[in-house]
Amino acid sequence: MIDISAAAVGKIKEMLEGEGNPKLFLRLGVNEGGCSGFTYQMGLDDERGEGDQELDFDGLPVIVAEADLKYLNGLKVDYQDSGLTGGFTIDNPNAVATCGCGSSFRTRSDAGKAEVCD
Repeated sequence: MIDISAAAVGKIKEMLEGEGNPKLFLRLGVNEGGCSGFTYQMGLDDERGEGDQELDFDGLPVIVAEADLKYLNGLKVDYQDSGLTGGFTIDNPNAVATCGCGSSFRTRSDAGKAEVCD
């Protein structure tokens, strides 16, 4: 299960409305790479792929590739508006190692060693 706070849902809906494309949705996922093994993918998209799972958060469509669900189960996305430092935050209970920059992570089941992040 993925949780997206009401503040994050509101901000994402605002972003979607600003794009003017009613087919857009939020895509969450992971990519291999980064200092610790995986990086988060979070962006607006309008194309669905085979095996995509659709979630709904108060009318906000969120798409996650089936293969990414094991890395994102329990994920919490929030948005905090605090002046120049506001933005989205991600809390992933599956991450056992994260990079100092906060953009990559590794899970217990992932092989390999984390690299040092600059």
